[in-house]
Amino acid sequence: MHLLGPLLLLLEYLAFSDSASWTFEHPKTLYAWDGACVWIPCRYSIVNRHSIDSLTVYHNYKYDNSTKSYSGTILYKNIKIRDFPPRQERVRFLGNSRYNCTLLINPVKVNDSGQLGLRMMAKEDKWMEPIGLNISETAPPPRIELPPEIRELRDVTVTCLLNFACFEYQVHLQWSLEEPAVTSTCLSTKTVSTQSTLTFQPQWTHHGKNLTCQLWDPTEQQLLSEETVWLDVKHAPKLKIQVSPTEATVTEGESVTMTCQIVSSNPRHQGVSWLRDGAPLVGEETPTLTLPQVTRKMSGRYQCKAHNDVGSEKSEAVDLQVHYAPEPSSVQIFSSPAKEGNKVELTCISLANPPPTNYTWYYNGLEMPGKTDRTFQIPEVLLRHAGEYSCLAENSLGPGEVGQGADLEVQYPPKEVITVIQNRTPIREGDSVILSCTYNSSNPRVTRYEWNHLGFQDQLLPAGLTIRKVAWDTGPVKCAACNQWCLWSPPVNLDVQYAPKDVSIQVTPHNEIRSGNPVLLQCDFLSSRPTDVRFFWKKNGILLEEGKKLSFDAISPEDAGIYHCLVNNSIGQTSSKDWVLQVLYAPRSLRVSVSPKDRLVEGKKAVLTCESDANPPTSHYAWFDWNNQDLRHYDQTLRLDPVTLQHSGAYWCQGTNRLGRGQSPPTTLTVHYSSATISRRVALGVGLCLATFLLAIWGVKLQRSWKRIQRQQGLQESSSGQSFFVRNVKARRIPQAEGPHSLGCYNPVMEDAVSYAALRFPLGETDAPRPGDAGTSETRGLSPNRDDTVTYSVVQKRQVGDYENVTPEVLEDEGIHYSELVRFGFGEPPLAQEGVEYATLKH
Repeated sequence: MHLLGPLLLLLEYLAFSDSASWTFEHPKTLYAWDGACVWIPCRYSIVNRHSIDSLTVYHNYKYDNSTKSYSGTILYKNIKIRDFPPRQERVRFLGNSRYNCTLLINPVKVNDSGQLGLRMMAKEDKWMEPIGLNISETAPPPRIELPPEIRELRDVTVTCLLNFACFEYQVHLQWSLEEPAVTSTCLSTKTVSTQSTLTFQPQWTHHGKNLTCQLWDPTEQQLLSEETVWLDVKHAPKLKIQVSPTEATVTEGESVTMTCQIVSSNPRHQGVSWLRDGAPLVGEETPTLTLPQVTRKMSGRYQCKAHNDVGSEKSEAVDLQVHYAPEPSSVQIFSSPAKEGNKVELTCISLANPPPTNYTWYYNGLEMPGKTDRTFQIPEVLLRHAGEYSCLAENSLGPGEVGQGADLEVQYPPKEVITVIQNRTPIREGDSVILSCTYNSSNPRVTRYEWNHLGFQDQLLPAGLTIRKVAWDTGPVKCAACNQWCLWSPPVNLDVQYAPKDVSIQVTPHNEIRSGNPVLLQCDFLSSRPTDVRFFWKKNGILLEEGKKLSFDAISPEDAGIYHCLVNNSIGQTSSKDWVLQVLYAPRSLRVSVSPKDRLVEGKKAVLTCESDANPPTSHYAWFDWNNQDLRHYDQTLRLDPVTLQHSGAYWCQGTNRLGRGQSPPTTLTVHYSSATISRRVALGVGLCLATFLLAIWGVKLQRSWKRIQRQQGLQESSSGQSFFVRNVKARRIPQAEGPHSLGCYNPVMEDAVSYAALRFPLGETDAPRPGDAGTSETRGLSPNRDDTVTYSVVQKRQVGDYENVTPEVLEDEGIHYSELVRFGFGEPPLAQEGVEYATLKH
């Protein structure tokens, strides 16, 4: 009630103040104890204000309505808020002038309980903020928070909470359970607390136990306060069996009593049942189980079972041992049937309680001395170990009986396996080979055969194998006869005979072969059976010679070709692969070929090709003319387009590869006139002929004048001769008709024609008889019709390509054809004819 007055004053003040401009955040009430400290986290804000001017902390303040001011115990006062002192007795202001109003009271006293008031001023704005303090004489106990239900073996989290925290006074919360816990401290404007969180897995033994959380002062090492709660752990019934007799060991026929005790159950159990070896005992649902006369079949593990709302639980098992003498024994063989040579273990099986301590072994009904253990071993079983084995077991209650024995069967793979060749020897490559597999004995019987040559599956017999077309490199063959195990025979060598294999040619030198160097070819082969072989050499399919080696002292290009090496023995012959012998040499046999091959006419295209024989092929060419002038043309072909008369002449070429060079002989290029050029030349010839004709006419006139002068001088000749020749004239002139005393000529041109001329002498004054002659009437009376003429003929042979600019290869007589006229003197002409004509043809 003492706080009601200040509270009413505060409400009255708030009603008349500008409360909307101030806001605060801090815990409403803080708890502590005498001697501790109080940390008051506080935040504030002023609307339209940035900072406060002064702060006063009142304890149990009152408002005086008459003076309009507060009164009370002043714990802290600061007029100039910007000059906060670092410490003012036990009350410290830890805030600032803008938003933090945190306070610390250290140490705190009991009489500090009550209402604190924070009087804050910012110019004309004022505010009083109340904060409650609850200070006790001793530390209050922490509070333990438990979950609604706790179950066995389920994780549980419990919390120990204390409404206190202060940085200047450390405390520690400690649990009674030795489990790891997590402690945290919260100092905010919402909450001030210290808490410890414990997570553990409760056991049924925790039920009914106390859980304590203690508050410790770690500095003084003293307990300040504590809180204890009772744990209610829900769990299924916990059971325990009491048995009489206590050791649960009886002899067959005695009685046994078992009692099921409920050690703990929360909630209460609802029923009890019994189990033996995990199987329920029908009709046994009471806490007590009584077995009046036990038998050996009642031996086993007994349990009781109960349940409640949480679940069901079984007790620990009680092993009831019923003692009896050994039952009839039996023998177990591991393993049977046994493979010969393997280890075999025999075990005597006899049910008895307590277990047998002594054993007696029997082999085919006879006791085996020294064998007294439950098991004995045969390290390497043999055929002699096969037979029946039995045993007798004995314990503290006496011996048992010899039961049914066990037979030991010893098995073994086939013995004496042999591979047999059925063919007659020798075996040649490609033959069919038949082999058989035999053995002496086997247990169990042979069921299959295996061969070491996979892929050959053609079998004539179950134990046979046929190898069709046996390979030359077939290795030793062996077979295996198999039951559960396989035994391989010794390998048998087929000794296949074959022609030589992998014949090859080895060449020396291994790099390139140049003309003139020594070369050795050697014939090699991989294998041959029989090994007696002969070697032969072939070149381009033609047999050369016999021998393993073929040598060339100085190889030439003519030795190049395809070589084969043949190796034969008594089985056959094998040839090597084609080996091409390439001989490298400089260019040779060069010549120039001209295209076109027929007559080349000026204005056309001429192609000259430099043909050569070289290995490697000619890589560089050069051309030269008839003056040995380098034409600076380096291709294989020389093109003249268009060709002219000036291109006529001799040409030769030069070829080069990396081994050397060679040159061709000169080749003459003849360029003929074209039809246009011939036409021009014919026109020129016709003009020359006309000129000649005119000169001939002029010459005839001169001749007539000269003859006239001769007659006037009275010169008489007993004979006279006229001769002339006609050369190859290119024009034809047809003689014109003249008088009987005219001189004419006719010249054939460019054809196989007969050229002729007629010469006539006119009668004149000089034809009178000479003074010294014996004149006769016949002489003086010559017939006026006498024809003093001579006719000559020319037969000219036509030549091909008869052009003036072509020089024939053989100079022939161009045909100077002439005729000679011998004129006899005056007198009586021969009787045969009046005029004698002579003609001489010279060709």
